[in-house]
Amino acid sequence: MAPGLSVAVAVLGAGPVGATLACLLAEAGVPTAVIDRAALPPMELPRFDGRAYAVARTSRDVLAEAGVWARLGEAPCPITRIRVSDGRPGERAGPLTLTFTAAEAGVDAFGWMVEARHLRIALNAHLPRVPELAVFAPARAETVERDAAGVRLRLDDGTTIRARLLVAADGRESTTRDAAGLPVTRWDYGQDAIVCAVRHERAHGHAAIEHFLPAGPFAVLPLPGDAGDGRASAVVWIERRADAERLWQLPAERFARELARRFGPDFGALAPVGMRWRYPLGALLAHRYVAPRLALVGDAAHGIHPIAGQGLNLGFRDAAALGRRVINAVRAGRDPGAPDLLASSQAERRPANLLMLAATDALDRLFSTDLAPVRLVRDLGLAAVDRMPGLKRVFMRTAMGFSPLDGLRAA
Repeated sequence: MAPGLSVAVAVLGAGPVGATLACLLAEAGVPTAVIDRAALPPMELPRFDGRAYAVARTSRDVLAEAGVWARLGEAPCPITRIRVSDGRPGERAGPLTLTFTAAEAGVDAFGWMVEARHLRIALNAHLPRVPELAVFAPARAETVERDAAGVRLRLDDGTTIRARLLVAADGRESTTRDAAGLPVTRWDYGQDAIVCAVRHERAHGHAAIEHFLPAGPFAVLPLPGDAGDGRASAVVWIERRADAERLWQLPAERFARELARRFGPDFGALAPVGMRWRYPLGALLAHRYVAPRLALVGDAAHGIHPIAGQGLNLGFRDAAALGRRVINAVRAGRDPGAPDLLASSQAERRPANLLMLAATDALDRLFSTDLAPVRLVRDLGLAAVDRMPGLKRVFMRTAMGFSPLDGLRAA
């Protein structure tokens, strides 16, 4: 007879958002199962591969509540200063810039840079140690049935799982979302992001830089560096697709020179470390985040342009909003998959995510052009915002992971 399991919530997808949600629920005593098609990466991951996450302040709080933040083996690098500038490759940033400091916001940091491998190691270390959490990986849900009574999954090893709620955290190409008939709108930006990391001669001082170039933003994000010397940064370099293909094919020495042109002289000599990664950029929005006994979180529900570094953080906020409601329902003896609970979570998250999608789309369209009149207007706009404390607070709260709607209310 096939083994069976009964839980309150089953989460499909053990990426950063799905695994964090599963830990958040189980840490609060909610019986949870998480299922992923892939085996969890080994605990001893290879050396730094060039990828890192910008974890906003609110996301740090979610990871801490889930028990994951304390397991990070390497100290994250705080972001205490953000500088936004406009220019062209090979040129110094112009004098009209926008600068935010954590001190202005009354906090120690806007967020933290965490290497992707360290977050994965922390999740892997925590997942098997949470008493109310069952992990199935690698495993595939061969059948998924949902009705008014609950959810039934049958895994490829014969295991059956019964749950009150199914959460789809299985990415932009979510088969769970598609099988539920939840429609999505997508569009392609015609840009690619090249992701890598560099060592540089001068320390970054915990500053993040968003330098807008005609083809797209060039972001420099602080990493701890060797022994915490602050002489390493992550790079998210966005180019039009044809140009990205050309740059991607460059040999290491020429690629390093192109990087240096965009960095400018402030960091001194630099050299790439780790691997290069390349991602096509597009946006996605699910028309609905919920269906009977089903909720979407993270990339299954939305995908945005990385211009503000908030994509993963939106997923963590989805997890927090849904998780809080489910935990309260279970503690009160109520149904964690009830329609009103799911509708309430959608009502909180979808408008905020839609606003962030619209804002990042508008920023990309405004800054990804080299037309002189547009450049003048946006440079003046940067300088004007720098002199408007109320509006600066909106941007700073958004950088910390609060909804722009909250930021406007706080202003």
